[in-house]
Amino acid sequence: MNTSPLLAAGLLDPVHDSQQAFRAVLDALARPGQVRSIGPALAQVPLGGAMARLLLSLCDDETPVRWQHGDNEVPQWLRFHTGAPVAEPTAAAGFAVVTNLAQPVVLADFAQGSAASPEFSSTVLIEVPHLESGPLMAWTGPGIQETQLVGLQGLPFDFWSQWQANHASFPQGVDIIFTCGEHALGLPRSTRVRHLEEV
Repeated sequence: MNTSPLLAAGLLDPVHDSQQAFRAVLDALARPGQVRSIGPALAQVPLGGAMARLLLSLCDDETPVRWQHGDNEVPQWLRFHTGAPVAEPTAAAGFAVVTNLAQPVVLADFAQGSAASPEFSSTVLIEVPHLESGPLMAWTGPGIQETQLVGLQGLPFDFWSQWQANHASFPQGVDIIFTCGEHALGLPRSTRVRHLEEV
């Protein structure tokens, strides 16, 4: 049996903690651009608290996860606690984890669903340096009253052009959950994002 301390770290109160994280992320996706608290970091897990708790709460043995970096213990840790397998190929992922924005992120590589079954698409979890101190963008769409201004930090230069293509394919396309530390905010595919000068 692997006795790595990483495998021993999980939610202290699995039922209550996972329910709290699940409710918070549903609210984040229902109200795009609004920051929600998920929970603090887990001991010995090299992920932010929100990222780690969401993975533990959302994944099971029927949700393959695509890891940007699959050569460390984190995929083993998640499989140990939830049964979630590693997704091969990328388009098979129910969830995808992006923790290094210095490497390319291609939204079109993930499962897009179909017009008949849009639910068969990937949800991409992206860890960013900060949720509120980057260039302001105007978000509009379902769940937003008029306009939500969001300033995510550290996204690749071509990210928002990719998002425009993703949004244009609605009801197909990926949904995104951005995390930073113990907080998260949601960006569902139904949300339109524009530069402020375009508003």
